[in-house]
Amino acid sequence: MSNLSQSHRILFLNTLAFTICFACWTLNGVLVTYLVDKGIFNFTVVETGWLLGIPILSGSIFRLPIGILTDKYGGKIVFSVLLLLCSIPLFLLPFATSFWSFAVLSFLFGLVGTSFAVGIGYTSIWYPKEWQGRALGIFGMGNAGAAITTFIAPTLLNNLSENDPINGWKTLPVIYAVTLVVIGILFIVFAKNKVNKGVSKTMGQLMSPLKNVRVWRFGAYYFLVFGFFVAYSQWLLPNFMNVYHTTLVMGGMFATMFSLPSGVIRAFGGYLSDKFGARKVMYWVLGSSIVISFLLMFPKMEIFTAGPGVMAMNNGTVTEITADKVVVDGKVHNIHTKQVQNDDEAAIFPVKNSWQEILVKQNQEVKKKELLAQGVTQIKFSANLWVYVVLVILIGISWGIGKAAVYKHIPEYFPNEVGVVGGMVGLIGGLGGFAGPIIFGYLLNYTGLWTSSWIFIFIVSVLCLLWMHRTIINATRSKLPDFTREIESNH
Repeated sequence: MSNLSQSHRILFLNTLAFTICFACWTLNGVLVTYLVDKGIFNFTVVETGWLLGIPILSGSIFRLPIGILTDKYGGKIVFSVLLLLCSIPLFLLPFATSFWSFAVLSFLFGLVGTSFAVGIGYTSIWYPKEWQGRALGIFGMGNAGAAITTFIAPTLLNNLSENDPINGWKTLPVIYAVTLVVIGILFIVFAKNKVNKGVSKTMGQLMSPLKNVRVWRFGAYYFLVFGFFVAYSQWLLPNFMNVYHTTLVMGGMFATMFSLPSGVIRAFGGYLSDKFGARKVMYWVLGSSIVISFLLMFPKMEIFTAGPGVMAMNNGTVTEITADKVVVDGKVHNIHTKQVQNDDEAAIFPVKNSWQEILVKQNQEVKKKELLAQGVTQIKFSANLWVYVVLVILIGISWGIGKAAVYKHIPEYFPNEVGVVGGMVGLIGGLGGFAGPIIFGYLLNYTGLWTSSWIFIFIVSVLCLLWMHRTIINATRSKLPDFTREIESNH
């Protein structure tokens, strides 16, 4: 068997395993929501929020140690053990009877989220430099596992609960557990272990790349493109239901339209990174994130403000009042009445409507320049649903390409520490997925605006772009000082 065909086989196994792991990692989003909605568990809103976030948290904070183990012992061993061990809490989940038992088991099966750090290190070691962007992009398509759970889990829960509404849900985590065991066995049988011979063996040497600012910069990029992808995968459903009054099914479909393309497009992001360079791709990703999040910042709103009023042209007495005029001692003052407008939710741009409301009464004495009718201007912005959906899908695609570009950087700069650096970057990104909904919730409570989350994303996107651009400028000045001085002197 050729080296490339063997590499492709490893890539297929890695991608399959990561897809299933990502589906398990996001299981609580559907399962806990279902259990609370059906009254099977009386979790509070706070408890529900923690149960949604706990698997994301555990799958993030352990990416670094799992990445170190992958660099040291090889991906086959670590991935096989991870798959089999994480099936155990899923097998035990049907026996959970309280919040704490559910939380502990969720924390344990959430460790499947560390599979990303394993797969990154294990995949990159099998491919030459010119193939790594595409290979890592294909592996990253496993993010689509979130969309698989969104599609399949609700239907499975409904079918399993038809004959036993109280206990039917218990079969679902068992199905997920069995799937993990099957993939684990496939890994043991068909995968081949490989360790990077250039990897340092001491823990101090393994951890040394974390002192490099570049690692934290890559982590900041990943906090945006992966962390906010995970966060918005959860945040979009209540967003659509509250702002656009969609049904649960319709909101779930829109959320899937965001998460599925973002996962699938990652392979294309790897191809672009190989062809044009990861840095150039990141410029486009961060730039598009800034532009699209700016467009998404504007909320669905209706504003009433003071408009042009009508003032008396002379002193006198109001002698006549009708719907469209006020007469003061023979002088006619025309009044603009409110026009009835269709409630056009299809409008893309804000719609303005101005009118005047009469303030004076018949036979009232008025002075020159006194206000006869106050002006009212109504500005209505429907924030069209379909425009919003398209923009959300586009920013998801941009982030999907960005996820591949970030990880294209790592084997180039840290060829012997892909696991540990990939684990650290993945940890920071995963923390974005955990912290994102919490930050969005606080912003919503403070501002009252659902679009406040997009304002936050806009700010983070700008900061990432400035950091990257500043780093490149500084690197250019240090490596090409004479060229830099020549440019500055001529301009």
